[in-house]
Amino acid sequence: MPSSVPDPLLAQLTRHRWLIPLLADLAAHRGARFVELVNRLALARDSLTRTLDAAAAIGWVQRNPGHGHPLRPEYILTESGAAAALRAATIAQVQAAIGLPPGAATRWGLPLVAGIDAGHARFNALSRLLAPATPRALSQGLTALGKHGLVVREVVDGRPPSSLYGLTETGRVLAEACA
Repeated sequence: MPSSVPDPLLAQLTRHRWLIPLLADLAAHRGARFVELVNRLALARDSLTRTLDAAAAIGWVQRNPGHGHPLRPEYILTESGAAAALRAATIAQVQAAIGLPPGAATRWGLPLVAGIDAGHARFNALSRLLAPATPRALSQGLTALGKHGLVVREVVDGRPPSSLYGLTETGRVLAEACA
């Protein structure tokens, strides 16, 4: 029987589009200044600011208390952030290996991949698993995953017709990294 509870860490990691690349970069470089992050991640300053604020609110990132100037802060991982960053780095490496650009997945993209991998093949089952997600958000996430070649949709002929979702080989590789 498929799991009926989504992975809470994966849900937190995907709450913001750039959180996984940010945590992976901070883990790889053991911290970084704001400008370095902007350049390495190729992000707009506002997007990076929002992502850093979200990571700080969760308790994963903090300003380095013993370094830097107030106008040029350096950010480091907290202890709980280091644990989350290990998983983020694994996901980021797999995304790079399969050719998925950083930030390409929607907020619900990786939880959808994990849900399909856990055995939730129908739209309503995925909707129940990812309860706060709207049907529109799930539909857009499934469409985006299909365009990236991670999910396939099979229409079952019946009254009424229904859809079953499955992972491609590439999608299975990503699902293993999300587990």
